[in-house]
Amino acid sequence: MIEPIGNQYIVARPVYSANAFGEEHKKKHRYHKTFLDHLKVCCSCSTEKARKIALSLLPIASWLPAYRVKEWLLSDIVSGISTGLVCVLQGLAYGLLVNIPPSYGLYAAFFPVIIYFFLGTSRHISAGPFPVLSMMVGATVSRLTPMSNPVAMDSSNNSMSNDSSLDDHKVMVAATVTVFSGIIQLLMGVLQVGFMVVYLSESLISGFTTAAAIHVLVSQLKFILQLNVLSYTDPFSIFKVLNSIFTQIEKTNIADLVTSLIIFFILFVVKEINQCYKDKLPVPIPIELILTVIATGVSYGFDFRNRFKVAVVGKMESGFQPPITPDMMVVQETIGDSFSIAIVGFAVAFSVATVYSLKHDYPIDGNQELIALGLGNIVTGSFKGFASSTALSRSAIQESTGCKTQVAGILSAVIVLIVIMALGFLLEPLQKSVLAALALGNLKGMLMQFMEIRRLWQKDKYDCLIWIMTFIFVIVLGLALGLAASVAFQLLTIVFRTQFPKCSTLANVGRSNIYKNKKDYSDMYELEGVKIFRCPSPIYFANINFFKQKLIEAVGFSPLRILRKRNKAMKKIRKLQKEGLLQVTPKGFICTIDGLKDSDEELDNNQIEELNQPINTTDLPFQIDWNANLPLNIVVPKIELHSLILDFSAVSFLDVSSMRGLKTILQEFIRIKVDVYIVGTDDDFIEKLERCEFFDDEVKDSIFFLTIHDAVLHILMKKDCSTSKFNSSQENDRKLDFTIHTNGGLRNRECRVSVETKF
Repeated sequence: MIEPIGNQYIVARPVYSANAFGEEHKKKHRYHKTFLDHLKVCCSCSTEKARKIALSLLPIASWLPAYRVKEWLLSDIVSGISTGLVCVLQGLAYGLLVNIPPSYGLYAAFFPVIIYFFLGTSRHISAGPFPVLSMMVGATVSRLTPMSNPVAMDSSNNSMSNDSSLDDHKVMVAATVTVFSGIIQLLMGVLQVGFMVVYLSESLISGFTTAAAIHVLVSQLKFILQLNVLSYTDPFSIFKVLNSIFTQIEKTNIADLVTSLIIFFILFVVKEINQCYKDKLPVPIPIELILTVIATGVSYGFDFRNRFKVAVVGKMESGFQPPITPDMMVVQETIGDSFSIAIVGFAVAFSVATVYSLKHDYPIDGNQELIALGLGNIVTGSFKGFASSTALSRSAIQESTGCKTQVAGILSAVIVLIVIMALGFLLEPLQKSVLAALALGNLKGMLMQFMEIRRLWQKDKYDCLIWIMTFIFVIVLGLALGLAASVAFQLLTIVFRTQFPKCSTLANVGRSNIYKNKKDYSDMYELEGVKIFRCPSPIYFANINFFKQKLIEAVGFSPLRILRKRNKAMKKIRKLQKEGLLQVTPKGFICTIDGLKDSDEELDNNQIEELNQPINTTDLPFQIDWNANLPLNIVVPKIELHSLILDFSAVSFLDVSSMRGLKTILQEFIRIKVDVYIVGTDDDFIEKLERCEFFDDEVKDSIFFLTIHDAVLHILMKKDCSTSKFNSSQENDRKLDFTIHTNGGLRNRECRVSVETKF
């Protein structure tokens, strides 16, 4: 019964152990579905189920009929045009990262948007090239390019004819990797394994993208400086590229460098203006488009290509390339790269989509996102494009310019289509260094994630460590190996968190039924002879010894050591009693000899095992008080503890190995007459212990209680006390807020009860 009184409440109920609660409140039988039951549900068919499946596989069918033309169309048109112009420039710029002609980047900016329009579940992200993915594809292209890798040339002779160009081979490698990564994403979506993205935490993704931005920055330097730098894909590649750049720095093309610096400076200033006045500007200033038009006109008008020998975009063929068949030889050599590209592409797209779905309050489906991205990459790769996901800056532009649905996305694809079909030739004089500067300008957001370190350090040091180590791994090992090492390290931190939990000793707070870490509050009360120990993590094979160590530190002694000392003392007492040298009087023991030699010989295994057994006093005509003075030189450490409460409310599971260790710990305490109670476990936890035959004559199932307070009241009643003594550092006139009744009821009230524990 609960009686509210103002902001307080009065509870009157029996003290419940787990067994007593189970007897009074019978659990109802629940039918647990088997694998066959789930299979029947999956295989069953109905009109409603077919409708849901159709809508889930084709999300456009659910939102397009409800499209509000008058309210949304104008916003989507403005957003689509703004985003489309950025898509064109980013497609060309990120084509440089893939080490293929920039014109192929337009295909990567067109096809994914079309596929995502029909299959995607996010209304705001802009599908298309992403610099990190482009860099990852470019690393694979460099590794399999014959000019930079003789081994790759030997293995790819079958796929290259003598008259094929190097660019054609690069495009084939990029397209093959893209198609295969799309197949991986599609299979993951069909198999409903979108949950795998949970293994890529926010800290890991942030650290990875920041390190990838550094890689992108370094890779673009050769275009800004117009230097002939070989591509490296092995560990420490970024340092090799930097070394190559610095050794050729005197060959820098000054025209490209000056143009890049001017572009970069203007881009930075205008982006800051857009950010500062985003609430006042109807749309952000399209500075990328303005700079591209000016740079193209200046390069063409002053003939930069011939006068200053700058590198330009070059020939832009109108229309689409015919589809190609992926090279199976390339597939065999790029399985790992394709898998990394698939995972990173999905993780980034899903993370950005999640941000906007929460902001605008609509659901997204991770598995459907995999299907949309996978089909997008398959189609894009078939038409000689490269892997796509979503760019953070491009999605931000699409959302901030008023995007309501993916109609904005389809309009941005129309802008790209116009460039592909009719206007591409206008960009032929554009310097590659301008594209590189534009690409670097869009990296600001990724590079600014360095500020995450301080925030993460204040919130969670483990997350901060994950960020730092991910950044280091990706910088040193490269993108693919760095990602794998980062995931492994992140999983290792989970092991560390559970293997070394922050265990604590609890005490009563404010004379109530609340128990907290005794180090955190000033008004703490501990009943003499009772310890409450909390473990805030699962207990398994890797941390059972740590758990035992922390428990020993909390109670202040080793129960096994006490047990062995007492068993050794029992041997001596039996020997004295058997020889008639020991007499028992009302005042204690009387020994008729002056001393007894204590053997310090090393014990064999059989003797150690014997000392670990329960203390047997049935053959003695008297009881031994182990906290009293023993005869002669028999010394046994005295302990004041009579009850130990283990708070397992945060223990989610217990494996078989740790069960054996936990049972041994409990037996050691029980054998030295310390009662052990476990509180806060759920029914499944106890049922698992029963299935594993955890209980016996020593460790019984009656040790489980619902709450800490239930166990404390049970201890007081068991010791036949109505009062208890506080420790010496507390005042003797401290009072408790609860009263124990003979019927087991508990009532909160202000009362004055003298407390003293009796043994």
